Amino acid sequence: MAHLLFALLSLFSFAALLEAQWKLRENVYVIESEWNDETPAKRVELTCNTPDEALPVYWKKGTELKGTGKTLIAEVKEFPDAGNYTCLTANTHEIVSYDFFLITKIDSSGQMIRSILKSFEEPSRTFLKCEAKNYTGIFICSWMTENESPNVKFTIRSLTGSQGDVTCSSPVAHTDKSVTEYTAQCQKENYCPFAEEHQPIEMFLEAIDEVEYENYTTSFFIRDIIKPDPPQCQYVAANGTVTWTYPKTWSTPKSYFPLTFRVKVESTKKHKSQVYEADEQSLQIPMSRPKDKISVQARDRYYNSSWSEWSSLCR
Repeated sequence: MAHLLFALLSLFSFAALLEAQWKLRENVYVIESEWNDETPAKRVELTCNTPDEALPVYWKKGTELKGTGKTLIAEVKEFPDAGNYTCLTANTHEIVSYDFFLITKIDSSGQMIRSILKSFEEPSRTFLKCEAKNYTGIFICSWMTENESPNVKFTIRSLTGSQGDVTCSSPVAHTDKSVTEYTAQCQKENYCPFAEEHQPIEMFLEAIDEVEYENYTTSFFIRDIIKPDPPQCQYVAANGTVTWTYPKTWSTPKSYFPLTFRVKVESTKKHKSQVYEADEQSLQIPMSRPKDKISVQARDRYYNSSWSEWSSLCR
């Protein structure tokens, strides 16, 4: 009975060790740490990858000696506990193997606490936003941090099971005052703009800031993330008519991918604006003053896409 109890306790202890971590990639593991003072540290078992069982080895984390022997039980809770645990030979001090631990913060319900990224205000305070200028299958995904950190690393890809393969470029950082926005251009391979979409694209972003790990997901159909570029416009003063052309980046033919437009006339004198709607590519503005500001925006005529940004002033 005592042997059975010992076996059960050993099995329970081993299961607890397994649940404390999950493998991100070779030799890199993520520890889910409940972010409060009461929860104890996670106990993680490390095994030195040496074929010689008799070889004396020891463990170090940075310059700190952590233990001796082929196995080591590490307790990981706070960021200083994470990082690289290295197994070395006792006689020659050569590196035999290593395990790198990252920490992801979770709350009492097991949900990830995200703090690396800054949310966009819309739609619905999302962290990862994707937009497409047309129906070619090319789209841009973007995310933000409060300020640029040289240590933060990002990986973006599509989740396994998404319809069709999606490839993405390396993220590019654009810093503006206290906010850094990262963008990556992605393309869905073999995308047909004339076919109905039946399965959404699922994008997955991983963020690693030194030893802190977070991930973010978003799911969409291309048709739902369409946002055209602004039209190009001009104003003919002789007859008070505004004319414009389709954005050069918009899908063709126009007969299959028509746009609808809005024309905004801002009165500098009365400090108010008037917006007109049009399906054609010209509009006569009634009683326009010489100093009025006129601009145009567009969206998909048959699908409720986002409106483009307003164009440059037409005059």
